Formats: sequence, C-alpha cells, structure tokens
Amino acid sequence: MNATDRTPADLLSSALAADPGRPLVTFYDDATGERVELSVATFANWVAKTANLLQDELSVEPGDRVTLLLPAHWQTAVWLLACASVGVVADVGGDASAADVVVSGPEPESLDAARACSGPRVALALRPLGGRFPQPPEGFADYAVEVPGQGDRFVPYAPVDPEEPALIVAGREFSGAEVVERARAEAPDLGLTGPGSRILSGLPYDTWEGLNAGLYAPLATGGSVVLCRNLDRVDAGALDKRVESERVTVIAR
Repeated sequence: MNATDRTPADLLSSALAADPGRPLVTFYDDATGERVELSVATFANWVAKTANLLQDELSVEPGDRVTLLLPAHWQTAVWLLACASVGVVADVGGDASAADVVVSGPEPESLDAARACSGPRVALALRPLGGRFPQPPEGFADYAVEVPGQGDRFVPYAPVDPEEPALIVAGREFSGAEVVERARAEAPDLGLTGPGSRILSGLPYDTWEGLNAGLYAPLATGGSVVLCRNLDRVDAGALDKRVESERVTVIAR
C-alpha cells in the first residue's frame, strides 16, 4: 500500500492498482453454507456501484450519516468502503433516528429499528450471490434491485477530507485518516505482515477490533480476509480444513 493513502477509499484504490485479480474478501456463512470470493477488482466494482447509489440516488453529501444495521458480511464491507468513497460517516449499529440514510439487513429487529430513520431506507436480503428479496420490506428500497444499474466507475462530487469523521463504531468516532493509521499500526499485532497475509475472522463488525480484523487491517497491508459469519457452528476439524484450504496465516475469533 502507498504511504500517501489517507482514507480507506485510498487503500482500495492502491490495492486495485497493485493487483486487481487477487482475492480480497472471501465470505462464509456457516448457517447457510454460502461461500463467495471477491477479488480486489470485483469488490471495488461493488463499492463503485454502491457509492454511485449513495451519491446519485440517495443524494448524500460529505458529512451525512449513514447508519449500517448489518452483520459481518461481504456486503457490509462494501457499504463501509462506499461510505468512505463518498465522504459520509458510516455509523455501525447506530441510532437510525439520527441518520440521513439507514441500511438494514433482513432481520425483523433491524428493519424495525431502521424505520426510525426519516430519510431513505435501504434493505439488504443478504442472500447468496447478492440475491433480491422475494418481497421487499415495506418502506425500503431493495439494494439488490437498485445497485446493478449503477455506474462501474465512481468519482465523488467533492474531494474526501481524510480529517473529517468517517466511521462510528461502539460509540467511538474515527476520521478516515485515523482508520488508516490505526489499521496499519495494529496489523502486526494481528499477525498481518504484508502482502500474502490472510486472516480468518469470526469477529462481529460491531467493534473496532472486528472491523479492523475483518476489513481494514488486511486492506491496509495488502493482505486478504476470510470473513466468517456464524463460525460458532463449525467444529474444530472443519475449521482446520478451512484454514488449510484457504491458506489462512492467522485467525481472529
């Protein structure tokens, strides 16, 4: 990664320039058996489309707050980087009533909490391959319907200021520059030593530690992540096989 990278979006741009074909996020859901692998290029394409959705369709502006009521999932990682690309604040698990836009998973409790937002509401079905809802929740746009038609390239209307707030998680606010600096500084403690490092994370996304292990630190070091949802359903033998088959170098759980 480049020393000049100041925001998470910068980190993704550098990863795309360095090696677009390498895996970046490999996702498992051990409740459904889903596995999906996204290269840097594929992940960046999802981010660009989602950023265009935010900027052009949802009319967010730098400094606006987007509350993410989502689990650790590859689509959540996409939304985090899309928010960083536009320059809006990603508020993970925050109060929807204080949000300009809210993004919810399919769980009834998340959808109920999201209805407190008076602005646009987006729902993710979190189905395999980014599938649609059979019937979208009332009052929500279906992400899987809205995002495919968005542009594959994204250019923010205003430059993203790395010193402005970019992330809120567990009540702590971070600027884009702080996210990058902390991700780099803490990566060695996670065992991420540079390109080729591959971390398996079963941590939720509702803490900085989970976000860092499950997205930011591997992105900041040229590594990759095997992101596992419902990892508690996997026995030790199956986990060992996954570690071997995915060439995992370190585990966070």
